Amino acid sequence: MAESNNIKRGAKSPKLPYRRIVAKFGTSLVAGGTDQLNQEMISMLVNQIAQLHQQGVELLVVSSGAIGAGRNRLKQVKESKGTPFKQVLAAVGQIYLMQAYDQLFRQHGITVAQALLTKTDLSDRSGYLNARNTLLALLELGIICIVNENDVVALDEIEEDKFGDNDNLSAMVANLVDADLLLLLTDIGGLYTADPRCYPDACLVPQVDKIDSRIERLAADTPSRSGTGGMITKIEAARLATTSGITVIIADAREKDVILRLARGEAIGTHFTPTSSKMESRKRWMLSGLSTRGKLVVDSGASQALKKHNRSLLPAGIKQVEGHFQRGDIVNIYDPDGVRMGCGITNYNSAEIDAIKGKHSKGIAELIGRDYGSEVVHRNNLVVL
Repeated sequence: MAESNNIKRGAKSPKLPYRRIVAKFGTSLVAGGTDQLNQEMISMLVNQIAQLHQQGVELLVVSSGAIGAGRNRLKQVKESKGTPFKQVLAAVGQIYLMQAYDQLFRQHGITVAQALLTKTDLSDRSGYLNARNTLLALLELGIICIVNENDVVALDEIEEDKFGDNDNLSAMVANLVDADLLLLLTDIGGLYTADPRCYPDACLVPQVDKIDSRIERLAADTPSRSGTGGMITKIEAARLATTSGITVIIADAREKDVILRLARGEAIGTHFTPTSSKMESRKRWMLSGLSTRGKLVVDSGASQALKKHNRSLLPAGIKQVEGHFQRGDIVNIYDPDGVRMGCGITNYNSAEIDAIKGKHSKGIAELIGRDYGSEVVHRNNLVVL
């Protein structure tokens, strides 16, 4: 069955330098410049994702195309201007977009999931934590999640709620799941010194180590064929991701086996190098103490599990709770001798942890009337000194 194949994947090849990849497919690819899904292109992309998946690489797909698919389905309906009708198109088209991905991935024995996000979802502390935990759980299960902006509720008029053709959304998702590589796949070979469709002598910029005003000017001169994004939004996404320690590549999806080749480390398109170490950036934020809201003291068993076995912190291992904090806040973690051993983002508030400390995870719902998972601090949200 397809579900069983999600778990029984091959070990990651040592030749592949990236463990976790987010791949963004733009409107120009998924819809092919028309009002219908480009099944041939989507199938080609899915086949490559499936091959990497079978090699043990963890993958997320951020996909545009819902509005175009909806427009094709409702082509007999007179189109009206404005946001509400676009939201109708997105609501209708999202079904057919997911249906296409489901059918294609099912041929490889891979189960897919869907996540619709807005910037507001990720700006809210609880929403950010919920989205992160869900996406990480899907990755652990070997399920390919198809992420898209929730156009049904993200209004065009409210600029701050829009990501911008999913480019910035893909960067935020890559940051959310601690990805190693963000692929921005489009209909152009990368960042050029001028628009290559207008200037044949334009040269590809193979690598960008710093996104400065010169790079921004080059991006502004290279518009997208379709969609609401363009090179400038890809540069914005690259800036966000690289400052989080993530490598970003802009490349032409029509290149043969481009995803497979990029995953092997081939020099295709424009590579944006990380401006900081992922671990250094994450540790700097979490260990700085600027956002710390409380303190957890754990027993010796939990201390060993965290230090030596990279385990999550469960309620059974907690002896003491200090301070008042909310779910999603950063708390310091101390061993039985009072030595600070790390910090992490908590799944429960201080009162809830006080009620479940020392207890088995199975009793969480009974004790506090809700259950956000068996871990007080998940290992993916934990930094151990």
